[in-house]
Amino acid sequence: MDLSGKVAVVTGAGRGLGQAYARALAAAGAAVVVNDVDAEAAAQVAGAVAAAGGRAVAEAGAVGGSEVAQRLVETAVKEFGRLDVMVTNAGILRDRVLWKMSDEDFDKVVEVHLRGTFTCARAAAVRMREQGEGGRLILVSSPAGQRGNFGQTNYAAAKAGIVAMARTWAMELARSNITVNAVVPVAATEMTRTIPVFAPILEEAERTGVPLPAWLRRDEGLGTVEDVAGLITFLASDAAQDITGQAIGIGGDRLALWAHPKEKAVALADGGWSADAIAAQWRTGVGADLETYGIPAPKGPSS
Repeated sequence: MDLSGKVAVVTGAGRGLGQAYARALAAAGAAVVVNDVDAEAAAQVAGAVAAAGGRAVAEAGAVGGSEVAQRLVETAVKEFGRLDVMVTNAGILRDRVLWKMSDEDFDKVVEVHLRGTFTCARAAAVRMREQGEGGRLILVSSPAGQRGNFGQTNYAAAKAGIVAMARTWAMELARSNITVNAVVPVAATEMTRTIPVFAPILEEAERTGVPLPAWLRRDEGLGTVEDVAGLITFLASDAAQDITGQAIGIGGDRLALWAHPKEKAVALADGGWSADAIAAQWRTGVGADLETYGIPAPKGPSS
């Protein structure tokens, strides 16, 4: 993929997935604004990109409010003359079960993930529409937002909202040739290292340099952060100019298109449904095959 002449902003790019996204975009030829709340981490990534022959500048700040979002766009224009790609990756975790989750736990995660995606995408869309040459909004979601996850009320809600915004903005920005897609990544990060079944495998791979086992990469779709970065580069490219409004999963050896919510079963009753009528037909009608929920537990190599 050749992204020469394109300019991208990547939020939360000081480490992990965001760093992999920034480096992959730069390797493909894009100039990159590397954002992170940690100024030193952002500077290190920008420096590494430059050392590899790419173009990058660091811009520190915690995403959420409009001021930082606008500053990221302005930095892209000031340093590189334009903005073509916005990757909203920044995020935090404050995991608690419902009855132990505080207002602050909830609000902070929603502020960074959901509001941060909104403000950064809005600022980018304004600039892209002014340029009149289209653009790419690449919003980072999560399997938790698609299926829910124990202890992650705030995170799952925010990530689900991000996919909903992608579908909405795809309609609103279509006439401006700005595509909007949600990425649903799975990779070995600090978060996945906390999952008991994964932790020893990831630690061993990191210690020895041995590749992750095939069952983990294929069945669970869990690989390195670099495994995910190719999708970001693809969606930023001209090859993806007709792809919009989608939720696309990637991780390890797996690439997947997530289905949009839709009616699974429908029943009709003249005059409407009483509670008794619903109860009478539920188990053999609409409710005969209920949906699953939650991220499935890893099966392991022997399954």
